[in-house]
Amino acid sequence: MLDKSIPFKHVLMHRPAGTPVPPAPLPPGYSFRLFRAGDEKGWAILEASVLEFPDAIDALLYFQRSFMPYLSELERRVGFIVDESDAIVATATAWWAYKGERRDPWVDWVSVSPDHQGKGLGQAAFSNVLERIIRIEGDRDIYLHTQTWSHTAIRIYQKAGFYITPEPGLRGYSNEDYAGALAILEQFNIKAKLTRE
Repeated sequence: MLDKSIPFKHVLMHRPAGTPVPPAPLPPGYSFRLFRAGDEKGWAILEASVLEFPDAIDALLYFQRSFMPYLSELERRVGFIVDESDAIVATATAWWAYKGERRDPWVDWVSVSPDHQGKGLGQAAFSNVLERIIRIEGDRDIYLHTQTWSHTAIRIYQKAGFYITPEPGLRGYSNEDYAGALAILEQFNIKAKLTRE
């Protein structure tokens, strides 16, 4: 769930090629599966439940506008964790973005339903999406966009080899929030690079 009690700042993160993907097994009762027609509704409900959108209708409109034009890509890039009833409880997307003519792999929309948080599903979804990106794109540098409100998730990303990058121009973000984001994240003992103790 987003922590909207702190100031919002954009955070851009980078994983260098060759960084090992940490194993993160699913707990019993859950399984991975890829997007199927109709899953956009479940995705929208999930994203609204974690406060990424004001409601599921706004989330669904975003999904339809941003992703539905790439239906064949959705079927290999949008992953879900589902419970025993096949209800969507977590998601992570292996997408892409351009910087000039360079196409970079990006992790998008990593979310876990509030009712299923604290079970390791976020780590499992994140490791799964990294493995999917590497299968599709090869082991290349990978990027993601997050925000200070997701400081809990930033720790998961760092454990998977991502660091907070000052690089400007990624996916259209100026990254002028870099210093301000780090100042906010320091109250949670989050540094630009994960320090091993």
